[in-house]
Parts: sequence; C-alpha cells; structure tokens
Amino acid sequence: MVPLSTLTDAELVHRCREGDADAWNELVERFSRYVYAVCVRGFRLSDPDAEDVFQEVFARAYANLASLRDDSALRPWLGQLTRRLCIDALARAQREQPAADPVVEGTAHSLDEVEEAFVVREALATLPEACQEILDRFFAQDQSYRTISSELDLPAGTIASRIARCLGKLREELEGRSHPTSESGV
Repeated sequence: MVPLSTLTDAELVHRCREGDADAWNELVERFSRYVYAVCVRGFRLSDPDAEDVFQEVFARAYANLASLRDDSALRPWLGQLTRRLCIDALARAQREQPAADPVVEGTAHSLDEVEEAFVVREALATLPEACQEILDRFFAQDQSYRTISSELDLPAGTIASRIARCLGKLREELEGRSHPTSESGV
C-alpha cells in the first residue's frame, strides 16, 4: 500500500471521493497550515476567527469535493474558498466593530507570499534529505557556513557548493511543476 503522504493532490482527492477517511485526514493535514496561514498572515484574522474560518473551509471542502472540476487544482480551490470565507469574517467583524478598516494594504501581496512559501516547502520536501537539511540550516535557521560546517562535519569550502547544487535541484523541481509559483519565475 502506498503511503498517503506520497500521493499527488489529484490522487488524494480521488481517494477522498471514494470515502477513504485516512485520505481525508491526509488532505486536511497537508493543507491545514496553508489555510491557517492565509487566515492569519494573509488576512490578519484573530486566532478565534481564523479557527472558525479554518473549520468552515474544511467543512465546505468535504461537502463540495465532488464539485471540484480539476482534482489537481485542490490548492487553488482551497485557497479561493479560504479567501472568500476570510473576507466574510472581516465583513462580519466590521459590522460588529465599525472602528477601523481591518483590511490591511498589500493583502494580495501577503497571500502571494504565503502561497509561494508553501509551494517552495513542498518542492523542498521532494529533495534528498541532505539537501533539505543544508538549505533549511542556511535559509530558515540562518546558520553561517562555519556553523553548518561544524555541525555537519563538512569542510567549510564544501558548504557553498552544496547549497548551490541543492538550490539547483530545488529550482528544477519548482520549474517542473505544472503551475507557476509566481510571476518572478522562481
């Protein structure tokens, strides 16, 4: 049996439509951080409002999964659903508290950044573990070449070439995806 975490989005949707509860759990797990990030980082919802939207997104997704026209378009479909529900939550909050406009300038830009971060994270997960580790240490943990060299027991001169080689693999993975990650062509 193939691990659910290795299934494509389209395969996962297909299994969910067949009533596979484990596939549904994997779908929620796979997209939960994305949906929550759109709510909190993209729309700046409070934690309680974000949790309400989160629950509603997955409740509606479960109820309407059959209406998804392209099974491989699950992420954009969930993203659009999340955005609509966030806007509804903001509108409700504005009616309840008419003090200040809760919509922050640059919301669309923030959403693009969240989307791009998740696409990069997914692509990173397909790389060999050694690449994942060195890129994570350098970019996410902001470790220096010297620190990485010491902790991985590698010559300091090797770190830069490994980072470059792993970035090349990451770029190939991102370019090989069927949907563009951004207008910049990352």
